[in-house]
This record gives sequence, C-alpha cells and structure tokens, in this order.
Amino acid sequence: MSNDGDEQLSARERSELDELRHRVGALESAARPEAARHHRLRSTGSVLLILFAALLSLLSVVAVWANSIVRDTDRYVATVGPLASDPDVQQAVTNRVTNVVLAQIDVNALVKQLTDAVSAKGVPPRAAQLVGSLDGPITSGLKQLVSGTVQRVVASSAFETVWVEGNRRVHSAVDKALTGEGGGAVSLKNDQVAIDVAPLVAQVKERLVSAGLGVAAKIPDVHTDFVVVQSKDIGRIKTYMRVLEIMGSWLPVIALLVAAAGVYTAFNRRHALIGAALAVFAAMLFLGITLTVFRDVYLDHLPSGASPAAAGAVYDALIRFLRAGVRALGAVALITALGAFLSGPSRVAVFVRRGCRGSIGALRDVAESGGLRLGAVGRFVHRFKWWIGVAILVVAAVVLFTWSYPTTMVVVWTTVIVLVGFLIREFLDSGSAEPPDSAAGAAAH
Repeated sequence: MSNDGDEQLSARERSELDELRHRVGALESAARPEAARHHRLRSTGSVLLILFAALLSLLSVVAVWANSIVRDTDRYVATVGPLASDPDVQQAVTNRVTNVVLAQIDVNALVKQLTDAVSAKGVPPRAAQLVGSLDGPITSGLKQLVSGTVQRVVASSAFETVWVEGNRRVHSAVDKALTGEGGGAVSLKNDQVAIDVAPLVAQVKERLVSAGLGVAAKIPDVHTDFVVVQSKDIGRIKTYMRVLEIMGSWLPVIALLVAAAGVYTAFNRRHALIGAALAVFAAMLFLGITLTVFRDVYLDHLPSGASPAAAGAVYDALIRFLRAGVRALGAVALITALGAFLSGPSRVAVFVRRGCRGSIGALRDVAESGGLRLGAVGRFVHRFKWWIGVAILVVAAVVLFTWSYPTTMVVVWTTVIVLVGFLIREFLDSGSAEPPDSAAGAAAH
C-alpha cells in the first residue's frame, strides 16, 4: 500500500494497520532465530556424519585388506610369492642358509686339521710354514664355495618352490594366531611369521658333496627358519583383527550409508557431496602417509641381525594391495568431488557444460545434415535423460563396489566409460520429446 493511501486512512485505521505491521514484524523476528538455529543444527549434524563417514572409509580399506591377507590363502601367497625373486630377500636367505651350513661344517676346524696333519707327517719346515700361511685363503675359499653354492640354490626355481609352499603352509598358522579361530591353541613362535628353509640346506648339502667337499655329507637335517614378519605387537593385533574380521564385510556399506545421510541432512546437498568426497580423499591421503611413516618405524625396530632391505621388501609386498585400495578410493573421491562441482552453478562449471553441449550439438547437427535421423531414439533419450544419467552412475557404482580389488586404473577406466556414456546420451538427445508432426499440430492449434 502506498503512502498516499495511508494518508487517506482514518486515524483508527492507521493505528490498526501499524499494529498489524508490528505483529507481523514480531512474528518474523521470532521465526528468524528459530530458523537459524535449525539451520545450524542440520549443518553441524551433516558435518559430523561426513567426518564419521571419512573415518569409516579409512577403516573399511584396512578391514578389506586385512581380511584378504589373513583369511584368503591364495591372496596371501599371491602377495608374498613374488618376494622369492626379490634380490634383497634372496640375499638375506643366502646369508641365513650360509651361516647354518658353515656352523655345521666348521671350516676353521677343517683348516686346523689340515695344518696339524701337514705338521705330523714330517713335511719340511718351509713347506709346513707355507701351508700355515695359507690358513686365511683356504678358509676364505671354503666359505666362498659354500656361499656361492647357496646363492645358486636360492637363485634357482627350487627356492621359489620352497618359498611359496612354505608361505602357504604357514598361512593357516597366521590365520589362527591373528583371528583366534581354528582347532587347537595355535600361536606364532616368538611373535614371528617364519619359513622353514631346511629343504634349501639339503640341496646345498648335495651340491657341496658333488663339488668335492665330502665333509658336507655329515651335515645333519637342520630345520632353520627365515623370518618373514616379526613384531612384539602381534599378540595385540589379534584383538583388532578379530574386530575387523567381524565388521570387515559391513564397514564399506556402513560408511556409504553414513556419508549419504550426511549429504541428505545438509541444506546444500551438492556442497555436502563435495565436502564428503574431499573428506574421504583426505582420509586416504592420511592413511597413505601413515603407511610410509610406519614403514620407517618398523625398520628402525627390527631385531639385531635382521636385514632392513629384506624387511622393507616384505613390508612393501604385504601392503601393496592396501596402497592400491587407498589410491583407488582416493581417485573415486576426487572424481566424485569434481563431478559434483561441474554440476553446480559456478561460472567454470557452466562454461564447461555449455562448451561440451555446444560441441556435441554441432557434431549432432553435422551428422543429421548427413542423413542421420534419431527419431524415436532421440525423443526417448530426451524424455528420460535424467533417469539415463542416474542409471549410468548406478552401474558404475555397482561395478566399483563389487570389484574384488579395484585399482586406480580400474577407477580411471570406469570414469572414462561413464563420460563416454554421458557424451552418447547428450548426442542422442534430439531436444524434443514429441514427434515433429505432433509438435507442428500442437503449434497449429
């Protein structure tokens, strides 16, 4: 109502109108704090849910990896099997077996027996002195003979067989020790996961005898262990592994549901989706950094005599699939955040969408001028365009969620296929949900 109208009102009417305005203003003032408080509560709840989902995503990656390593024998063997050809592991095994063989042969005692025999047989003093001066070279030569023989055995396919079969046998003990399942009281000796390399000692024994070192035939059957993993915390890990085993299959689903609840609770759901994706990416970045830092901590606390290079190779092999999972989920999170951003109203997003639609539209016009007729297909795509996009995203999500061990390349190629699907959808969209004749008739009416 204008000011001129107000002047035409009587004093009583003006008073009643002012009172009405005052009441409306009071009601609006009272509602505004309530709305603001409601907004803050929803925003806080959304943020907390998203942060909780990011934490659950971190635990989910670890749980899936732990279950695959501890419960799946084939996955465990596939993880540690390639270590048989790792130079650092081969060198550590060579040193271990060489020391065991030399301890049984006692090279120093053999050289002393040779020196005593030469002296006892009345060899001329100068010749006896010459033999005595060769104690060092003879000892070194015998040790090199043993070491070289062990190296050849370790570099052969025999070691790979012993390594794979030994790890396959020890995996059941690892499973029972870390999960507490299985019959009997099973534990790891001295908190170690170790492989018995006695078959290698037996092969070295045979080769030394063949090389002319007859004393090697006296080497008894020696059972010696090569430690794959050693940690004083393995007993404590058992509790955590049991929890992860129980929740491992459900954690990814729970994390996804919590993230969806956080996005749904937010006022601006697109911003919340971007925030959730970036929070998951930050969680994966934190986990990746933690794995790198823990590697150095683990190597710094190795027992004396252990090979840091071999231990590092074993550590890298064991967490290889964990790192792959971290990279894959991090890539999914970044791609999701980018997709949510490009669907928004920002200038960059609008510019990208217009550019893509213009380019595809120009290509479609060229194809139609060349005789292409989309017809019913184009009308169908135009009418159900939104649902077709949803179907493409759902199929991609199902593929990634049901893939046993998705890698970064799996994520990248899935994204490429999704983009191609959207490009095809845009190309097939004729821009009209009605046949041309029907549209012309409607316009005539």
